[in-house]
Amino acid sequence: MCAFVRVCSLDELEVDSPTHFERDGKHYIIIRKPYGVFVLDGICTHEYAELWRGFVTDDLITCPLHLSQFNIRTGEVVTPPAEQPLRAYDVQIRGREVWADVG
Repeated sequence: MCAFVRVCSLDELEVDSPTHFERDGKHYIIIRKPYGVFVLDGICTHEYAELWRGFVTDDLITCPLHLSQFNIRTGEVVTPPAEQPLRAYDVQIRGREVWADVG
């Protein structure tokens, strides 16, 4: 069942500058690219690290702690030491508002 919630305004997001939001005690990362907006789990699956403190290169978010890399489109692990993917969430742009299926 889809439960889209408003995340932020599109104007609040800078391209390739990860940010985050929290909902019901869970952290999410949000990344704007020229071709879309992506929402994933915000904590690295290897060890607790806030991914919004990492950096974006092409389609990858790099963990600031042990440099694991994840594909921002799919959540797939690209570079260890992480082994488990991040969950990637459906995103909709409604006007200038960003909505994600995290409810």
